[in-house]
Amino acid sequence: MKNISLIILLLSFSAVVNSQSKDNLIAINQTWDKFYKAFENLDHSLMAEIHSKDLVRISGGRNILNYETYINNYKARFQQNKESGITYNISLRFFERINTNETASERGVYQLTVNKGQSSEQNYYGQFHVIFKKINDKWLITMDYDSSEGNTINKDNYLKASAIDDFNNFVKQ
Repeated sequence: MKNISLIILLLSFSAVVNSQSKDNLIAINQTWDKFYKAFENLDHSLMAEIHSKDLVRISGGRNILNYETYINNYKARFQQNKESGITYNISLRFFERINTNETASERGVYQLTVNKGQSSEQNYYGQFHVIFKKINDKWLITMDYDSSEGNTINKDNYLKASAIDDFNNFVKQ
């Protein structure tokens, strides 16, 4: 009986280690690159491209949106920002990245900088949890949850998390 339990435990551990693919993380980062560019260029069409039409978008403590409403909100916001001369720069850091060949769960902290490098520069922080699905060979966001956790997320939380290209904490070598 002990041998069977040990074998099951080893197989379970092996499945967990092998499910973390650096190749998947690299491919997922291509989607995150488009996310970054959407903010940098105030381009809602890039946001539309990286989200599934079945998106569930949750703003912690505020609301739940579908794909159409979420993208239309970005279209309006980005247009207003262009007209007002407001710029965005967003950066993500991670404390959890789990993936299989079809699904990924990523959690971390974002830093949104408004008007970077200007006297009016402001930084905002929040925690996020995103679920990706691989659809037609593209990693698309199917669920996106973020929250400031009652304004408790800050630069220290952001800096404690791993950089987007630091895979060492998430892939067993």
